[in-house]
Amino acid sequence: MNGMENSLAHAALMDATYRHQRLFYDLTRRYYLLGRDRLIARLAPPPGSRILEIACGTGRNLDRIGRTYPECRLYGLDISEEMLRSARTKLDGTAALAQADACRFDSARLFGVAGFDRIVLSYSLSMIPDWHGALAEAARHLASGGELHIVDFGTQSGLPNWFRTGLRAWLRKFHVTPRDDFGSVLTCVADETGSTAQTESLYRGYAQSGVLMRRREIGAQF
Repeated sequence: MNGMENSLAHAALMDATYRHQRLFYDLTRRYYLLGRDRLIARLAPPPGSRILEIACGTGRNLDRIGRTYPECRLYGLDISEEMLRSARTKLDGTAALAQADACRFDSARLFGVAGFDRIVLSYSLSMIPDWHGALAEAARHLASGGELHIVDFGTQSGLPNWFRTGLRAWLRKFHVTPRDDFGSVLTCVADETGSTAQTESLYRGYAQSGVLMRRREIGAQF
């Protein structure tokens, strides 16, 4: 399949997966999507920043970001129209939302914005087949001096083998695959874009986080 066919197929899969799950998604995920509020607390955006969440799902994170940083402008995209139905209800116009593929999107067409000061990927890379492409696309949409903040499942290296095996078998039922080489891939994307990257293992490896920081360009317009 070509890129467009892959995108349509993944959109259909996500819509089928979350058509009903979206109704209780936030209630159940709070117990095991660890590190999301930690990521939000560390965004520290300058006043007036443009913040984009890629794969924003039900809008839970954007709602928290808006409450924490009310002076910022919020944007969200998701490949699943079903998830966006929940996000539109939750956010009630406080964020600009659009249906789009994380691996290829035109922010100027979708939002009238050429670059973002902060971009968030929260427990989404583990569900995106071309997650390398999604990281590169996110980095491409950073404004000068902008930061990409990521949290997702880790390697579980510090946890018992039975736990790791059981967790991964359960996650596969939801089309989730932890990205064990996340750190090296993020570093490669940073090198390719003239940025810097930092990664961290959380909760004995249950989760992992990363930040990619784009170099501030002299004379940049955004």
